[in-house]
Amino acid sequence: MGSGVMIGIDLGTTNCCVAVLQGGSPTIINSRQGQRTMPSVVAFADNGDELVGVTAQRQAVTNPNRTIYGVKRLIGRKFKEPSMQSWNKSVAYDLCAAANGDAWVKTRDGEFSPQEISAILLREIKDVAEDYLGEPVSSAVITVPAYFNDGQRQATKDAGKIAGLEVKHIVNEPTAAALGYGIDKDREQTIAIFDLGGGTFDVTIMRSADGVFEVLATHGDTFLGGDDFDHALMEYLLDEFENDFQHDLRDDPVALQRLKDACETAKKELSSTPTTSINLPFICTGPSGPMHLRHDMLERELLEDLCSELLDRLDEPCHQALDDAGLTADEVDQVLLVGGMSRMPGVQLKVEEIFGKISSRDVNPDEIVAIGAATQCAIMTGELQDVILLDVTPHSLGVRVKGGRMSRLIAKNTTVPTSEKKLFATTSDDQDFVEITVYQGESEMVDDNTLLGRFILGDIPKRKAGEINVEVTFLIDADGVVSVTAKETLTGKQASVKISPSGGLTATQIDEASGRGPRRAAVG
Repeated sequence: MGSGVMIGIDLGTTNCCVAVLQGGSPTIINSRQGQRTMPSVVAFADNGDELVGVTAQRQAVTNPNRTIYGVKRLIGRKFKEPSMQSWNKSVAYDLCAAANGDAWVKTRDGEFSPQEISAILLREIKDVAEDYLGEPVSSAVITVPAYFNDGQRQATKDAGKIAGLEVKHIVNEPTAAALGYGIDKDREQTIAIFDLGGGTFDVTIMRSADGVFEVLATHGDTFLGGDDFDHALMEYLLDEFENDFQHDLRDDPVALQRLKDACETAKKELSSTPTTSINLPFICTGPSGPMHLRHDMLERELLEDLCSELLDRLDEPCHQALDDAGLTADEVDQVLLVGGMSRMPGVQLKVEEIFGKISSRDVNPDEIVAIGAATQCAIMTGELQDVILLDVTPHSLGVRVKGGRMSRLIAKNTTVPTSEKKLFATTSDDQDFVEITVYQGESEMVDDNTLLGRFILGDIPKRKAGEINVEVTFLIDADGVVSVTAKETLTGKQASVKISPSGGLTATQIDEASGRGPRRAAVG
């Protein structure tokens, strides 16, 4: 990559936002249509163009099977996961399994990895930033949900590479929000960052003082967000329509897209008004002619009742983060709301119940993460020199040992970068190799955790069981990328590997996708 400006990017499930530091202050870069955020939507037109942002969003109703949204939910996930099967049923486009089992998008234009779709969004962001700045943009800080695992983080970096960006750093979204919020706050304080976006939920407990931002603990749910609240309302209206007309709209992609858009709009309206209505004329045609979907008095209380289970799912991550930080809710000085879903009154009430205090609402929840990412850019370039960011790894890391158990080397919420080592002994007589299998997760049994990778340390001396020791060292860098080294202590023979996720794109696939370049002619 050549020299150029570094930008901060919030690559969101629903919207993207980009910022850059100018004159010592973060500046949001508007989209081509003058909006401060860009919808995270990509579509394929009949003429072969790739449509991005508002342009893609506007044609979704007439082109539902080729309009891709919420792709962040797919990144780093397997097609067979229950969450992916549920998502496949709720969207108009199709998912498919890649050769390695990853969840990909399938349209008549081809099969696309989530990294490639994300790269289309990032490439548009890069182009818009270059137009605004009048100079090349070569690198970026990109934010991800704090609870993203190693595979999801690596996939995000791969998306940046395909888009022509060197991803200098991956920052957790709640951490970026706190950085953007507190960079000019001198007083010492303990902050809870409650980040509920379109597809993911994170909560981070952080302490800031004298320019040092220290994450104490983080927890979350990578499949809980605004899309689920939309879906809850959609399911209610679909059932209501079926009861009234004995007709199921679930197999009608155009009707589903119209209803999805209407439900998202109604949800937003109910954040500021107690009632709204949904009116979709000519939603479909039946034996007796056109049918219309109408709900004239949609009340906020009904939406919150439909979403009660989703709201309840916010409790456990918050309490777990507090426990991991060794704090009670009373010891939190301020709760910072991040993400568009934090505007929902029911969510704000839940936050108040959990933390016992009214949350701070003096930031824009859609922009603060990108501002924090741009702030991190300034820290990395030396433009801001008196700020230190201490983040953590969200998951425990360990290796498989006898009995299918996981021996933990690095515990969750350990400050990164970090390194830990542990000594293991052979378990069989005349054993001449050891297989190091690396897992991520909190269960004592490896089968309940996520496999990150494996490698072999061979040609070790043959001795009786227990007489040969192997020292295993884990290293996590600031981006959360894991490297593992195994050394046999008698001869000093060692092997090491930079853990690559069990899924994701190969180097060849990344290079091929990078070389294709954009096909689009219309963006927004």
